[in-house]
Amino acid sequence: MTSQKLSRRTFVKTAAAGLPLACLAPGVFVNTARAAEKARNPNERLKIGSIGMRYQGSVIADKAQQYGDIVAIADVDREIAEKARKQFGGKATLFEDYREMLEKADIDVVTIGAPDHWHTKMLIDACRAGKDVYCEKPLTLTVDEGKIINKVVAETKAVVQVGTWQRSDHRFRQAVEMIKDGRIGKLQKVTVTLSKNKTGGPFKTEPVPSVLNWDLWQGQTPDVPYIKERCHYTFRWWYEYSGGQMTDWGAHHIDIAQWGAGMQDSGPVDIEGTATFPNVENGYNVALDYHLKARYANGVVLEVNDTGRTGVMFEGDEGRLFVNRGTIAGKPVEDLAKNPLPRESFNVYAHDNLSRPPRMGKLDAIVNHMGNFFDCIETRATPISSVQNQHRSVTVCHIGNISQRLGRKLTWDPQQEQFVGDAEANTWLKREQRAGYEIKDT
Repeated sequence: MTSQKLSRRTFVKTAAAGLPLACLAPGVFVNTARAAEKARNPNERLKIGSIGMRYQGSVIADKAQQYGDIVAIADVDREIAEKARKQFGGKATLFEDYREMLEKADIDVVTIGAPDHWHTKMLIDACRAGKDVYCEKPLTLTVDEGKIINKVVAETKAVVQVGTWQRSDHRFRQAVEMIKDGRIGKLQKVTVTLSKNKTGGPFKTEPVPSVLNWDLWQGQTPDVPYIKERCHYTFRWWYEYSGGQMTDWGAHHIDIAQWGAGMQDSGPVDIEGTATFPNVENGYNVALDYHLKARYANGVVLEVNDTGRTGVMFEGDEGRLFVNRGTIAGKPVEDLAKNPLPRESFNVYAHDNLSRPPRMGKLDAIVNHMGNFFDCIETRATPISSVQNQHRSVTVCHIGNISQRLGRKLTWDPQQEQFVGDAEANTWLKREQRAGYEIKDT
């Protein structure tokens, strides 16, 4: 414990040079002045604080710096933080604890690229500190967290964009617009194909690297000995921190399915998941094989599986349409040559900026996704991937995982956002949180 404290003290001393440091007060930061409402010269660039800088966090920070300057970086891994500072010009102030960044740094906007189990608390704290936020997907670790996020965003009037960038990819957007325009008739079924989850273990426990604050990395989750496979990218194969492919790629593809089905503000009425699970001590614990079937009140059926061509298949009574990150295909697409659907007629999102050219593929689509975020910061409009619709989409992922883990069909009330007649299943809508890292709705 002493060595960890010395490491943190040394990190803050060297990283936050020039900033007076106060004791970090755990809890909620409250700043009712929104970043975009502060008196600011229109020619002045926004100041951005970026949290969680391993790969995806650095990707979104890179796209954000078109609109502002990265002036502060927070990461629990000192090596990653220092690498990120060098990547973004060498001048950003470094913090180990993002809460200290929110308290001390002069920033307007926050980007969050931390692991999934941290998204909710970081987002809420940033909103309460008066910042607008771009947060990576999946939005939450539990259904209950999404309810709290919606409440906080409504109260603080923060602009929050969730990183489900497929909504800003022209292929996926075109598919949803075509379905709404009736190009496949009445939608009947959507099939989402995801990749298989990773397997592995048992893994050995190791000493915590001197550059890493393992206690802070774990956050709300149970305190366990350090295993390197629990950390950084491979965290997503542990239910403690994520939800496997169901909340990884599922947060993207199931979101497109809900959007296309017109259910982005609701959810299914029943859901049945099947899966097999590993039984490896100190090993990955997400499903080995999984399948999910959900039914919506409008009659649309959603199926999710882990075998086949990754993507989303929409089937209507007059045709079908397939879309993934490389393709949009089907007779309705072929028919666009004689019956076009111009982008100017797109209408499933109310705040389009038509001056932005259509983009496809992850890195290009994030350009438009980030652009939409900053457009909305200026106009105070609702981003294309709002906390409202992303909470609903990731809820399907969460309740699907719950059904798989309980091994039974569940009835879901999308209005009350709880299971019907199943007290045990409802206990899975939230999790116990470690003291000091609780997520509070007030």
